[in-house]
Amino acid sequence: MNEADDRNLGGAIVSEKRVVGVRFKHAGKVYYFDPAETNPKPGETVVVETVRGTEAAEVVVGCRLMPESGLSQPLRPVLRQATPDDIEHLAENRRKEQEAIRTCEAKVAEHKLDMQLVGADYTFDRGKLIFYFTSEGRVDFRQLVRDLSATFKTRIELRQIGVRDEAKMLGGIGSCGRELCCCTFLSEFQPVSIRMAKRQDLSLNPAKISGLCGRLMCCLRYEADHYPDATKPTAAHAGQAVVGGAGLAGEAEVGGGAGEAEVGGGAGEAEDKPEELTEVEVTGPVPVEEDRV
Repeated sequence: MNEADDRNLGGAIVSEKRVVGVRFKHAGKVYYFDPAETNPKPGETVVVETVRGTEAAEVVVGCRLMPESGLSQPLRPVLRQATPDDIEHLAENRRKEQEAIRTCEAKVAEHKLDMQLVGADYTFDRGKLIFYFTSEGRVDFRQLVRDLSATFKTRIELRQIGVRDEAKMLGGIGSCGRELCCCTFLSEFQPVSIRMAKRQDLSLNPAKISGLCGRLMCCLRYEADHYPDATKPTAAHAGQAVVGGAGLAGEAEVGGGAGEAEVGGGAGEAEDKPEELTEVEVTGPVPVEEDRV
């Protein structure tokens, strides 16, 4: 298969590149690499070259052609498909990361630093060890980095993260009873505002619209764009249940005259003149006596 291809789409020549998409963490962002001579399948593990060094990643998008205009250039290569020894080495890294967290927590307590350790990552070749932490303010951890570097004999990076990233790394169960969206399928965080909750007529009680991270729940965004169109007043069609301005329930009947409409079929039929039907809201089947709770 050719590394690159030029296609004529609508008279314009689009240059395409053969790529493979990988993730370094579950529900993480998808990054594209040059597969070179490899042909990995989704679900397989590959070893790639990154700005952080050599790392292992899971293939989520098999080899395919993509327009070069949508790719970050230059593409870094896939070094190889993971061997059994690579998989064993990766598992050993995961075990060492847990040991590193315990050691770092002891060092943090020793230096009396106001920071909460969240996790740790070794690069595949163990050329760098990254610790993730949260803190309400700035932390002077220069001496801590020196101690950790002397202990682990590798490059050390301490990275401060926000509360949403903390929830994504630690995981948990949301108020819906399901595992958090951010650690199951959300690859990137999107802005969420209180206006989205207002638009959906949700309770503005912070305890009900906030996630485990203490921020507004990501799911407030899922249907927010649909509500402006869904809540617009809609002209009624014959046979549809409607609620008139006076709260009368029934079926709409369209007369032969221009602008004629009649609400009938409800208890004690009532007829509204066109000028009195200032707004008709389509609601579907309407019970005669609605719940008052």
